[in-house]
Amino acid sequence: VPFFMSGGLPVCMLLIAYKMVKTWYQKEEEKTALTIGNTNAELLLLKAQVHPHFLFNTLNNIYSYTLDKSPMAGELVAKLSHILRYMTKECEDAQVPVGNEIKILTDYIGLERVRYGSRLDLQVEITGNPENKTIAPLLMIPFVENAFKHGASKMLQHPWIKLIITIEDSQLIFNLTNSKPLTSQAANGKNGLGLKNVRRRLQLLYPTTHSLVINSLSDYFSVEMVVALEKVPGSQELSRLE
Repeated sequence: VPFFMSGGLPVCMLLIAYKMVKTWYQKEEEKTALTIGNTNAELLLLKAQVHPHFLFNTLNNIYSYTLDKSPMAGELVAKLSHILRYMTKECEDAQVPVGNEIKILTDYIGLERVRYGSRLDLQVEITGNPENKTIAPLLMIPFVENAFKHGASKMLQHPWIKLIITIEDSQLIFNLTNSKPLTSQAANGKNGLGLKNVRRRLQLLYPTTHSLVINSLSDYFSVEMVVALEKVPGSQELSRLE
């Protein structure tokens, strides 16, 4: 009986095809694992870049008070200590409670509010229920820091910042607008390191579940960020820092 009529050829072809498919699948798995590894490594790098960038500017603020021997220095150090504890304990996780992120954000604003006093028109409005919802850490602070560093601190007269955060059932809506001098450079726009990092982290962590609109106009700067929130079961207490 001829070889191809005995079934030997089809079986051989099937074996070859199976081996080719298996090899292709293994290579795809290796490529996926490499991509995930590279993504995780990039996320760690981006997060590591957020920490010193944020801390450097905060320490500068406290340093100015220590030079003046202001009694406020102690309070500012306490707030910074709380922020550091949050970064070292909470921010290693991929997701953190929304309530904790809000608290750390208001702590940072508290540091800046003391420095500017009544000279700054600062409006903060936070609405919605953060319970049982999580978000990637340190997404909002770079924008708020940017508003102070490149907006309020550069204004000789009437600096203002308006922050509105709305926590909905499945998403967080972050709206920030701040004044800036007419001669403000691109650092207040899309080229700042902190803002670049946030953009990249959003692309990696929320590729299809976020939106980010940044406008840098002649006399003001605005950010609108919408991020999907994850839900966690139960009614656990969100703030573990108190």
